[in-house]
Amino acid sequence: MSLQDAAWTITLVGIGLIAAGFIHVILQAGKPADAEATRKSTHTAHVLRRWLFGVLLVAFFGGSYATLHTFPIPPQHTPLGIKQVVNVVGQQWSWDLKPDKVRAGSPVEFLVTASDVNHGFAIYAPDGRIATQTQAMPGFTNKLVHTFTEPGTYTVMCLEYCGIGHAPMTAEFSVVAAGGD
Repeated sequence: MSLQDAAWTITLVGIGLIAAGFIHVILQAGKPADAEATRKSTHTAHVLRRWLFGVLLVAFFGGSYATLHTFPIPPQHTPLGIKQVVNVVGQQWSWDLKPDKVRAGSPVEFLVTASDVNHGFAIYAPDGRIATQTQAMPGFTNKLVHTFTEPGTYTVMCLEYCGIGHAPMTAEFSVVAAGGD
């Protein structure tokens, strides 16, 4: 079962429990209650509310951990020890990538910054889809780690409007086969 299927199942169970609660309230609405029944009902409601809060709190922290413990953003302030490193500087209206050739099959660390304004650093695969992206910001270096599986010519484009020369702000680099040059 995928994570999405599990989330869907949990959602449906939650919706069913809420619907059952509404049906119970509707069925009980027409019955008269004495003082003892009212006190007992109030006590039961408080106990159920505490339990529901506890369950939701545990579900929130459990769900947060389950979905975020493998968060795909690498640590930004520590060395990563990746052998292939590409330094990227965005400036109006070009990209400077050094080196401009990487090998497929092993991680590549992109150190992305800007010299003037914010830019959106996006790598497009040879088939035109976005492979990965991050922000290029002046005064800050974002680390982006990506493993290319297919050799070819990849295009870098800016995803954030940065001025009149934004549209032609592109660069290319090569991804070569793991054993190739």
